[in-house]
Amino acid sequence: MGEDERLAAVVALARGMAAAHDPRASWRAAAVGACRALDGTFAALSVWERGLGRLRVLVNVGERAEDEEEFPDAETYPVHRFPEITEFLHERWVGGGGPNAWVETAAGAAAGRPGYSHQRVDALRRRGRGCCVVAPVVLHGLAWGELYVARAAGAPVFGPADADFATVLAAVVAAGIAQTERLEEVERLAYTDALTGLANRRAVDTRLDEAIERHRTEGVVVSLVVCDLNGLKRVNDTRGHAVGDRLLERFGSVLSLCGAMLPGAFAARLGGDEFCLLVVGAAADDVVKAADELCRRATDLELGEGVACGVASTEDLVGPVRSARRLFRLADAAQYQAKAVRADRPVIAGREGPDDPVVRLADAPAPEAPAERRRFRGRRP
Repeated sequence: MGEDERLAAVVALARGMAAAHDPRASWRAAAVGACRALDGTFAALSVWERGLGRLRVLVNVGERAEDEEEFPDAETYPVHRFPEITEFLHERWVGGGGPNAWVETAAGAAAGRPGYSHQRVDALRRRGRGCCVVAPVVLHGLAWGELYVARAAGAPVFGPADADFATVLAAVVAAGIAQTERLEEVERLAYTDALTGLANRRAVDTRLDEAIERHRTEGVVVSLVVCDLNGLKRVNDTRGHAVGDRLLERFGSVLSLCGAMLPGAFAARLGGDEFCLLVVGAAADDVVKAADELCRRATDLELGEGVACGVASTEDLVGPVRSARRLFRLADAAQYQAKAVRADRPVIAGREGPDDPVVRLADAPAPEAPAERRRFRGRRP
């Protein structure tokens, strides 16, 4: 491969990682790009989990062996079996060198100190590969993991120029991983409530839209619990906002705990003293049981005065739910009713017959609907 071709391969790898929409896609783009750039038949990207003392394989691409999955759940190797990442590399750095790639062959290692036991050699032979090049991926000055590219037995063996090129590719991969991590952090902050650590209103908007679309196309049951923490203003006025924040944090933990009772639950803080639990796939009765538990636990919170809780589910007799906004209005109306009568249990939309007052309140025209205190991003029913 000429210099221009290698430059084009580096650009292609960088673009592939930049276009990835999630970490998995980024890992795969890195491995595929490196495999093509080095004319390999197989490639893998692994991360060094320092606290667990192991290399964990993130992705395998190319001609995989029977025991190699594309995105393995549990393909890990004790790092002492591959000591180069913790010993060999650090020795090079101490000596003023860099995190350079090295080549190994099925016939024996082409680099490393005498007497080294190379587990990779056994792996090459076992999987019918003739050679590999291993490139450390260094992120923020630390060994993050490794990029591994192999060729089939009988193919030309990687040479020093390939190892140098693999070092460059690993640097490009590191830059792509850093970018992915930054984007993940930005997304996390954009969709997370800073005080409670729960999801925020933006995240609920997105998840609820997706859930209602699944309900419309697949008939999946979607339920929404909307709750308003009672007594927060009194706590803020008499004890200060720091104490009020602690009450919000504690209720957020209770909401998360109750949500864990339901597969497919998503807990969020809508803002102020308002929270919600979005549940996809669970039976409405199971959601009501979790909401009951939420009310009980909220009553036991120190300084709090319980919670006003409303539940709406597409499984109940609430009529067609074709939009996220309507389900939200139903749950909000139920919560409004719970607050108005100071109920210590959840109010459920659609469970009082054909003329259910909560459903009537939710579906009333806007001027007559005190329950609609927050618009669902201006969506039409």
